Amino acid sequence: MKPPSQRRIVEERTYRRLAMVDRLTSFHVSAQETDLMVMAQKDLRDICREEVLAQRGYIEHYIMRFPAFRTTLAPWIDASPAPEIIHMMAAAGRACGVGPMAAVAGAIAETVGQALRCYSREVIVENGGDVFLALDSAVTIGLYAGKSPLSMRIGLQLDPGGKPLAVCTSSGTVGHSLSRGKADAVCIVARQCALADAAATAVANRVASRDVIPEAIRYARSIDGVEGVVAICGDRMGLWGDLHVVKLNDTKKA
Repeated sequence: MKPPSQRRIVEERTYRRLAMVDRLTSFHVSAQETDLMVMAQKDLRDICREEVLAQRGYIEHYIMRFPAFRTTLAPWIDASPAPEIIHMMAAAGRACGVGPMAAVAGAIAETVGQALRCYSREVIVENGGDVFLALDSAVTIGLYAGKSPLSMRIGLQLDPGGKPLAVCTSSGTVGHSLSRGKADAVCIVARQCALADAAATAVANRVASRDVIPEAIRYARSIDGVEGVVAICGDRMGLWGDLHVVKLNDTKKA
């Protein structure tokens, strides 16, 4: 759980401007290394910060007991009593064949988002490009893909229908996240944010070049719970699922 680089912070802020929802109140919450952009029906930043610190505390104390949880790239066999967020991360990693920390950003976004839903029917929590959504109507999420000519040119128009939905992104060329591939962006849509985060990492690991995008898409389809995927490498894009891809200059704020 390292602090984000300045380069990634700039990328996150660009991303965030593409997901604004006018009817909601937007606020920013930083707690230790975690940096969230949150939207809800009212300002809930104090509750949000308390939840972030609680969830981070669970993870940090677990890592003190089991240091390998932080560093392993293999699925974690979770046999000991642990907080729910640990089980969530471990389960997501097992489903996708990656280590549990591949799901940490999505897991924090999800647990914080679910906690805020006790106070606000509609919620968006974005954690480093991993987004938890609970909205009554459609929203457009822009796809940032580094130096790809497709970056900031397209977005996903999503309608969560009042139920939680997650959009998580991994890249081999953008940011400091560990990736074995060269994808400019792999975006996963799923109902569980921790799963979407782990799946984005697993699929991005498989994009060694634009020629293997179809193979990576097939792998994404095999992960139970994944509802859609977009993979971008250079000037080539592959996608699967019931996704509505739009040009960003053709969209309006929700």
